[in-house]
Amino acid sequence: MSLKSLVLCSDEKIVRVLRRVLSDLDIGIEHCSDPDGAIRKLTRQRFEAIIIDCTDLKTASSVLKSARSAPCNKRAIAVAIMDGHSGLRSAFDMGAHFVLYKPLITERAKSSFRAARALMKRERRRNTRVAIQVPVTLNNAATGFRQTMVTTDLSEGGIAVQLPKKQKDPGPWQVSFTLPGSEKVIEVTGEAAWQNPGGQVGIRFTNLEVDVAHDLRLWLNQNSPESEKDDPPVRCKLTDLSLGGCYLEIASPFPPRTNIVLSMRAGHHELRVEGVVRVMHPDAGMGVEFTKATVEQRNHVEKFIHTLMNAGDLLPELLVEPEGLDASKLETRASSTAASEIEDPLLELFRHKSSLPAEQFLNELRKQRTTHHPDTAEETILPV
Repeated sequence: MSLKSLVLCSDEKIVRVLRRVLSDLDIGIEHCSDPDGAIRKLTRQRFEAIIIDCTDLKTASSVLKSARSAPCNKRAIAVAIMDGHSGLRSAFDMGAHFVLYKPLITERAKSSFRAARALMKRERRRNTRVAIQVPVTLNNAATGFRQTMVTTDLSEGGIAVQLPKKQKDPGPWQVSFTLPGSEKVIEVTGEAAWQNPGGQVGIRFTNLEVDVAHDLRLWLNQNSPESEKDDPPVRCKLTDLSLGGCYLEIASPFPPRTNIVLSMRAGHHELRVEGVVRVMHPDAGMGVEFTKATVEQRNHVEKFIHTLMNAGDLLPELLVEPEGLDASKLETRASSTAASEIEDPLLELFRHKSSLPAEQFLNELRKQRTTHHPDTAEETILPV
């Protein structure tokens, strides 16, 4: 199934650029020149992206609101095409994820749409279920329930199993199973998400570690009946790193509230962490807050920081890939005791100065680097 976009724009020059760019990225176009026609299509068809010329901000906002009220397009990626004098904040307030400025330049537009396409694919695929029958063990230490049964399907977020009709254990369970072609046992916590009269239960994974999620996603990508696979991870440059987050230089940054997985390598030291984009500067970079506030992850990040500080001219290798648009992980982290006890200047900058124009924000980031004390990992560091 190809990706589909709806374009609301009456400027033929812009439409021509979009057709050329989106065609190169294998994204189909449904073009509308009037808002009423766009709204009719949005209520009847599913689109992975909604691209709107925001010459009239009120009309554009109304169309996006209509799209969000339609279940089939509630999670579509929104791209706003703005006049140069319009602020980035007004586009984000309207509900846009990406912003393109007039006049539209082909290469710049293509760069932004590469990031948008990666998110479009992730949003469509993350709930895709693959039919699979493998043994799975459910264990509830609190009730003494333990039983092995067979799965009926699998997704990135959970599995479905057939429970014996006499078993009414409510969970949560420790869930363990092995994917076909692998010897590695996957162990996660799961809770019941739904149950039908026939005894089939959908189990939602509740503590999927980043490495386990990575393995699961790779297997699903290889075994999904859908021919279209996720885009490969994108290379980026690390400029600032603390125990709680980092700033990345990247030509096509992801929008705020995007869940991402960041893979970092320096020498023999490798680290994979989950994060949420807190700050995004088009064509420049993005600030990411890590979403796991565990002592174990803090120790891993601290070791990586010290590796960089002692590495001399060694440049870290970084890859970033989106997981979808969802801020629930960020909200979980923000309420954690471990996170609130630690002073982190980089996170404070993300939280309190994210609305600054890009040039001013990056200037604040540079100022912060000069205050770094080399003996403390809580401060932001500049590895390159």
